Amino acid sequence: MPTLTDADARSAISDLPGWEVADGHLAREYVLKSFLEAIAFINRIAERAEAADHHPDLEISYDHVRVRLRTHSADGITHRDVALAREIEATAGTLP
Repeated sequence: MPTLTDADARSAISDLPGWEVADGHLAREYVLKSFLEAIAFINRIAERAEAADHHPDLEISYDHVRVRLRTHSADGITHRDVALAREIEATAGTLP
């Protein structure tokens, strides 16, 4: 699977608010209302990631969730990462 240049990756996520290309990953931080909402959000991400068989790096710090995407087998950002970023963003849109 071909990797995207940083410029191509930035262009591919230009309509996704808050997403950036950082350290060879697509990345975004979400701020939720509570720790339990952050955990629920991670569980929703996990369901979509498992369905796509593409698994992000997730970090939680109380009510903050940091998501990082990179296709490890391609050693870079690919269209699979962009697609999962879109799925995650759609999930974020359903937050209370």
